[in-house]
Amino acid sequence: MGNHETHPPSRAVLSTPIEDLWPPFGLKITCGPVTLSPVRDADLPELDALAAAGIHAPTEMPFFFPWTVGSPGEIRLRLMQYHWAQRAEMSPAAWSLETTVRFDGEIVGCQSISTRDYLVTRTGETGSWLGMKHHGRGIGTLMRQALCAFMFDHLDAAEVTSAAFVDNPASLAVSRKVGYRENGIGRLKRRDGEMVLNQKLVLTADTLNRAEPELKVEGALQLRDFLGLNGRDQ
Repeated sequence: MGNHETHPPSRAVLSTPIEDLWPPFGLKITCGPVTLSPVRDADLPELDALAAAGIHAPTEMPFFFPWTVGSPGEIRLRLMQYHWAQRAEMSPAAWSLETTVRFDGEIVGCQSISTRDYLVTRTGETGSWLGMKHHGRGIGTLMRQALCAFMFDHLDAAEVTSAAFVDNPASLAVSRKVGYRENGIGRLKRRDGEMVLNQKLVLTADTLNRAEPELKVEGALQLRDFLGLNGRDQ
């Protein structure tokens, strides 16, 4: 017998694609130059840079929760914690689909829809933000049209809601372009001691003004499975 060393046979390391581990990651919505896909950790540095460069004028506050107030470090932490929390808590009972928006491949902001008891209500509320340098280019309208068309065409939505403070004319203008109708006004606290009027809005498939580019969707079936929409009475 010789002195040859013996080694255990090598084993190939098989890895499961992340889209199989977390089906929402397989979603991709394309509408002309705009694409929407669920926020991944790799997107966070660019989203952080956009937020740091400004989303709105310092004198304005378009958000119900003023997450854009504070130091860059505080805003960054809120941004990351928010997206990690929404992903971790996503289930058929309650979910928030938070997507990274790209325009011609460049990350420009986020578009979301949030809901509870969707299997019963078939309704959710949209929210979004864009980096300031991308305002006024029609991107906000197109990305909302894309998400709403996806909800009606692929997730069986009966309606989609939204809301904006009455001192946020840009958001309200986008809502009108998309086809939302006014649905009442509420009184909310915004910043400390500040009351603001909140315009509620509602959209149906019949009132949606669809974008001209054809909507292309990947990964809808897997997302439906994940959200409990397949194999149930519609």
